[in-house]
Amino acid sequence: MQKENVEKVENLKSSEERSNENAQETINIAIEGCCHGDLDIIYDTLSYIQREKGKRIDLLICCGDFQAVRNEEDLNNMSVKQKYREMKEFHKYYSGEKVAPFLTLFIGGNHEASNHLYELPYGGWVAPNIYYMGFSTVLNFGGIRIAGLTGIFKGFDFEKGHYEKPPFNESDIVSFYHVREMDVFKLQQLKKPLDIFVSHDWPRGIIEYGNKNQLHRYKPFIVEDPHIGNPTTLNLMKKLKPSYWFCAHMHAKFPAIVPHEDQTETKFLALGKVLPKQEFLQVISLPYNGSPKELYYDAEWLAVLVRTKELMHDSRFKNKMPNGDFSAQETQIEKIARSVDLKVPLNFVRTASSTNPDVPFTPLNGNENPQTIEILKLLDSCQPVEEKVEASIAQTKLEDPEEIDLDLGEDDDERDEKRRKIENP
Repeated sequence: MQKENVEKVENLKSSEERSNENAQETINIAIEGCCHGDLDIIYDTLSYIQREKGKRIDLLICCGDFQAVRNEEDLNNMSVKQKYREMKEFHKYYSGEKVAPFLTLFIGGNHEASNHLYELPYGGWVAPNIYYMGFSTVLNFGGIRIAGLTGIFKGFDFEKGHYEKPPFNESDIVSFYHVREMDVFKLQQLKKPLDIFVSHDWPRGIIEYGNKNQLHRYKPFIVEDPHIGNPTTLNLMKKLKPSYWFCAHMHAKFPAIVPHEDQTETKFLALGKVLPKQEFLQVISLPYNGSPKELYYDAEWLAVLVRTKELMHDSRFKNKMPNGDFSAQETQIEKIARSVDLKVPLNFVRTASSTNPDVPFTPLNGNENPQTIEILKLLDSCQPVEEKVEASIAQTKLEDPEEIDLDLGEDDDERDEKRRKIENP
């Protein structure tokens, strides 16, 4: 299976990526689709690429359904049908029995251990060398700027806050992974160029930019159902213009090119899951500028978090994000870059038991992971005293001529059963 996977990765390379490899030193990033807990297969395949192809892998990014299950409680808090619930392999990396051979980033999908990822809304280490990107974020690695958005779209939850808290009921376990408007709103404030964007859900409408007929031959429902995907992220792509956009969820490989008005373009690729006949892995090579190959917080993203802090909420009620520009000022970005240590600390801590009873852990104090506490302190240090953002959350829908018209009505509920079958293939 390793050799077969490698051949698929090689065949997916563009001529530009081959040219980059030959012309200059590159940074090599592996992108994986739906993980579904099969870490050993992914890591073994990448190790094979390094060994047999002589290609160093600097970073692995997983596009969701990572399933960071530490123990039986986590397993019971994962939105997966009972017959598919398996412990898989993450618990070995959590307990220390194994160590991830490649620095690994991941976003959340719709099959995750909700009570585990709840601890890290801003992101954090879930095991040594494995980092969750939170609900939405921007990170830097080796000079490459990477943004991510966790979850899938559900219109009836979009304008709500992240209200789900442990102990989760059955409904909370499911709604926890639904994308919220406030997380998209924060990403909309970005102005600086992005190299890579990662989501789990497909942007709704992306099939118009690729070979739709070929997709229809083996995944007809993706083409035939106009409601599949997130209706906000195609516009987000056109605004942010990342060089690459990767996603998963539908267990189908689908490439597309999205042109932009400034003559740039975004290369889009959806990937499958870890199965012998699915193309679940892609390696891209980008020019390397010599920056440390370590994780760093992003100064602009921290500034955006500060400016939008008062807009964030955990209400079950729908609260529309306001009009106005909440992007970061250049002076604030520069000040953060100068005065704050942006290197992501190696501060992983076990906050729950593992499958090995001999491995110690420190229970949570007030439901807050120590990593989250440290990030909140970091944001406080970024808050300029002279620039307090005054904002209130509107309780009714505001008029915005540029907003995306979302179908949030009753027929969303009527389609729910059909979409549930699609989203849980």
